[in-house]
Amino acid sequence: MSDNQNLLAEQRRALILDEVRRRGGARVNELTRRLNVSDMTVRRDLDALARQGVIEKVHGGAVPLVEASTHEPGFEAKSSLEQGAKEDIARAAAAMAAPGSAIALSGGTTTYALAQHLLDVPDLTVVTNSVRVADVFHTAQRAGGPGGAARPGAATVVLTGGVRTPSDSLVGPVADQAIGSLHFDVLFLGVHGISVEAGLSTPNLAEAETNRRFIRSARRVVVVADHTKWGTVGLSSFGRLDEIEALVTDRGVSDEVRAEMAEHLPGLVVAGEEDAA
Repeated sequence: MSDNQNLLAEQRRALILDEVRRRGGARVNELTRRLNVSDMTVRRDLDALARQGVIEKVHGGAVPLVEASTHEPGFEAKSSLEQGAKEDIARAAAAMAAPGSAIALSGGTTTYALAQHLLDVPDLTVVTNSVRVADVFHTAQRAGGPGGAARPGAATVVLTGGVRTPSDSLVGPVADQAIGSLHFDVLFLGVHGISVEAGLSTPNLAEAETNRRFIRSARRVVVVADHTKWGTVGLSSFGRLDEIEALVTDRGVSDEVRAEMAEHLPGLVVAGEEDAA
């Protein structure tokens, strides 16, 4: 970490979270020295991270909160995490969707942010198993143009059926059959976790199978995941790193993690960096 009094709160908290996870814990006095901020500032940051459910405060510092591999947070709980990072990722990923193409969006809060940026891409055909993602497009269509007319170039949206998960994704045999019969130019895939050992993973067994169908039906696979997903492992793996064309992540990744990502991923895009590879 570099000493910088001008770091935005979100950037500072991302650095703190990375330090806690990488070292298995951090003390307040170490963080104040590394970040060159006050004791009070660090304690406020730790309070904010604890409310997000990503660390546990202990006497004098914090330790990472280790979740069970089967734990699946609800959509609202995940929406409050890494909001700025998700917006950056969504903006960068939207540039990968060509007008008139057929795309798929899996469930998740990052793909939900991406959907809002895709509203400006004309003539898309969008297949999704996310109730929230589908609602973004349907709401825009209902708003329409002048006099309530359909917006020119509005996306055609197909929502798969299936059983609803805590994160508002539709999974199971109905979703799997619908996805398996289609073909996509590009799949934008949200993940619970991504690692060298486990690849892409999720705590939901049924969602893992649905995501496998998505991957098999896509010519290109683009994973959209903020830096906190790297190193996280869910109960079930559903994809290998070499099946991904690109990972779009955010500037919260440390230099060490960035090097590891670049070594094992075919393509890495760090949103917000002009020289992203």
